[in-house]
Amino acid sequence: MKTMKTIRQIGMLPVIATAILLTGCAKEEEEVPEEEHEMEVITDVKLIFTNDNDSNDIVYARAQDPDGDGVEDLKILDSVNLDVSKSYTLTFEIMNNLETPGEDIGLEIADEDDEHQIFFSFSNDAFSDPLGNGNIDNASDSINYNDVDGNGNPVGLSTGWTTASSTLTGGTFTVKLQHQPDVKTSTSTANTGDTDFELEFVLNIQ
Repeated sequence: MKTMKTIRQIGMLPVIATAILLTGCAKEEEEVPEEEHEMEVITDVKLIFTNDNDSNDIVYARAQDPDGDGVEDLKILDSVNLDVSKSYTLTFEIMNNLETPGEDIGLEIADEDDEHQIFFSFSNDAFSDPLGNGNIDNASDSINYNDVDGNGNPVGLSTGWTTASSTLTGGTFTVKLQHQPDVKTSTSTANTGDTDFELEFVLNIQ
């Protein structure tokens, strides 16, 4: 009988060892840190307003940060100067020019469009379409997005704008790029995720 008891105890050792091993593996899996999402390094942003009825009529407004992710912020270099009662398509050139050659961050945003959205705000009724003052303060307010991600949610690399018939001097036009990995939904707001940049340009409509 003593021999049988010893055999049973020895036979249990592999089972106990396997249980300890599995417990250890499960603990290791639990302790794996969550994936970190790096912020884009952006040194140059250019807003490009193209007249829908005259492709040669283009308005540029730029911001630049020569030290990238250093202590300096993006600095506004130009005002947004548009004509009254005209329709424009706004696109962007977004670059990291610390790289050689420069890295096109706009292409990266387009490739990762399910993680990004550009929000806008502007002087009240500066535009006849969209009306209002933009969607930074209220994400459900109207913006004419021309592009959506694979889930049908807006991106903002291309948008449509029609200026009002009245002039405006010294108004504002703000663009805010949000990085929203794993949190972008149809109800995302300008405060969801992390801000890659927020730029407030002077807006003149003459």
